[in-house]
Amino acid sequence: MWLVAISIMAFGIRLATVLGRPDRKAGGDAYYFHYEANLLASGHGFIDPFLYYRHPPQVIQSADWPPLFVFVLAAAAAVGVKTFFAQRVWCCVIGAAAATVCGLTGRQMAGRRAGLIAAFLVAVYPNIWMSDELALSETLTPLLVAVVLLCTYRFWKRPSVRGALGLGAVMGVAALGRDELALLIPLILLPLTLMARVSWRTRVACAGLGTLAALTVIAPWVGYNMSRFEKPVFISSGLGITLASANCDQTWSGEFEGYWSVTCARRAPIDKHADRSVQSAQAQSYALHYIRTHEDRLLRVELARLGRAFGAFHPLAQVSLDSYVETRPYRWALVGLGMYYILAALALGGTLRLRRRRVPVFPLVAVGIDVVATVLVSFGQTRYRTAFEVALVLLAAVQLDAMWGRLLHHPRRSLSPRMGRSTNT
Repeated sequence: MWLVAISIMAFGIRLATVLGRPDRKAGGDAYYFHYEANLLASGHGFIDPFLYYRHPPQVIQSADWPPLFVFVLAAAAAVGVKTFFAQRVWCCVIGAAAATVCGLTGRQMAGRRAGLIAAFLVAVYPNIWMSDELALSETLTPLLVAVVLLCTYRFWKRPSVRGALGLGAVMGVAALGRDELALLIPLILLPLTLMARVSWRTRVACAGLGTLAALTVIAPWVGYNMSRFEKPVFISSGLGITLASANCDQTWSGEFEGYWSVTCARRAPIDKHADRSVQSAQAQSYALHYIRTHEDRLLRVELARLGRAFGAFHPLAQVSLDSYVETRPYRWALVGLGMYYILAALALGGTLRLRRRRVPVFPLVAVGIDVVATVLVSFGQTRYRTAFEVALVLLAAVQLDAMWGRLLHHPRRSLSPRMGRSTNT
């Protein structure tokens, strides 16, 4: 019942942020997700909403982003939830579900109280709920990562072929939500199954069948993309334009070092009449050429990207960029930054405590490595670390649970009537 109450609170916080800005218009990434979902629900398939709503409308096949968030919004649109305001409220429901699952995951890792603390942190942490209010695909990230980690720790406690199949399937779904989460298959699934406390035959079966389950979930979408694009497209075709937007003079030095620029993306020489797979390949080739001809600055730029993503490189300037570019509430973003530093410090203690209890920490570290790889390939910004912040919350909850336990069981002191001085009772 406590977890239900916390989940309701999580929904209330998110709903309040939506009601606080009821007239928000869909823009940027949110424009794509909102209108693409409505087009999909209307039977138009995955086409570019930016071009479709021009005059005259153009029907251009699109896979610029992974499909899961569009599917989730389209499911709501199919039953009449079509306005941007209503879909933002639907995102609040998803955010509340993330708090619930994080609570269950924390319980699997460290007990009931740690789970409740984790759920509470997800409910109130601005860096997580701000994406829900903006209706961005990071709305799904906490839920997806929490489900993956929940299945991970359940498998660790009770390894079985069935558990490996479930974990693999969940990872496949996560990859369709955020394509970089596909890295969790080699980072978590394979080592977890190969280290399981079962026979080697069962370990190999778990590793193979779990990987097969993940690929089976992803395969229909990949096949659909292969049938409609000239060049191979797997989960999304957005890598090329992402690389072009992050690799140019403007983003390799100065105040935007390590960030991205729409101006840079527009400079990429692409054929506007080609399909998206060809355009992506052209933009990628352009970006890679820039990187090769500026290799002497690559290390500095990569460090700047990591610094931006993990709050170590001009963090206040990054908060301002998030507020201006993504319209995040500035004051709440500052609160989120402060909480992030506190959670990071607590997570160190949580990591040590899990290691002492012989609970594997590498799945949580793997989530962080996944974010690092994503940032190094693309660029640094706050919402790209959302998956890592789920791991931070869980680790911080373990440390807070231990601190709470010490307070509850701390020996009290009283005045001894015989000795006339304070002694431990």
